[in-house]
Amino acid sequence: MSETALRSDMVVSTGWLAEHLHDPNLVILHVGVRGHEDYAGAHIPGARFAALDEIAPVRPGLGFELPTAAEAERLFSRLGIGDNSRVVIYGDWAGLAAARAYWTLEYFGHGDHAVVLDGGLEKWQEEDLPVSDTPPPDIPPAKFTARVNPAVLTGLETVRQAAAAGKPLLIDARPKEEYTGELAIEGVPRSGHIPGGVHLFWQELIQSKYDPQFRPALEMAQRFQAAGMKPEQNTIFYCRTGVQASFMYFVAKLLGYLGTVYDGSFQEWSNAADTHVTK
Repeated sequence: MSETALRSDMVVSTGWLAEHLHDPNLVILHVGVRGHEDYAGAHIPGARFAALDEIAPVRPGLGFELPTAAEAERLFSRLGIGDNSRVVIYGDWAGLAAARAYWTLEYFGHGDHAVVLDGGLEKWQEEDLPVSDTPPPDIPPAKFTARVNPAVLTGLETVRQAAAAGKPLLIDARPKEEYTGELAIEGVPRSGHIPGGVHLFWQELIQSKYDPQFRPALEMAQRFQAAGMKPEQNTIFYCRTGVQASFMYFVAKLLGYLGTVYDGSFQEWSNAADTHVTK
């Protein structure tokens, strides 16, 4: 695989976006975790704001989860994202929020019209590209149709079967100390990982949490291969609440690998009856 083999239909550079800021069918989406204040202080000109907990509502006992189809249609329509819109996404948490928004759009049938900004706002500002503290004017609502794609989502029972059978491959995207059970996390009563889960921390695929550009394609593919992934075989990604796993799904697709997200992830697994945890 070449080092430039990232799919151009899934990721764009800051230079590309700077040249296309005013494309009429382009929607720039800023996904915030730390609150609207950061967006208000500095965002890419014309970007529209969505909070992560709108894109991934917090469900009792599960953390971040997919919205319902009706919730998704209301949210994306309000943001002016229609069935034919092209969406460029960036956001907080070193690219995690953007990847989660991409996966949500993917689940509702709009992934082919969405891309992630490589390096996010961090790289945009490092290059002294223009920022704004003014939200865009009134956004006319658009017609967004939720077309559910169940193939990108995996549930508890499927993961239970995978853990028992040893296939498909399970990739755990959390920090190492959560995977090993050394670090106890609120909402996770049993520390450790799903039996058979292989560790690959999501931050190994970016330059750093301060520079969230993707690593070269060859390096990312080598990390996937070292974890046992093969392009032609499906992989289930999980983490604690599904956000880090969404990032792994995005990178897998970016490199031509097959994958799904266990959205309940380890928080659901750890709380479920009749599941085993390994340390």
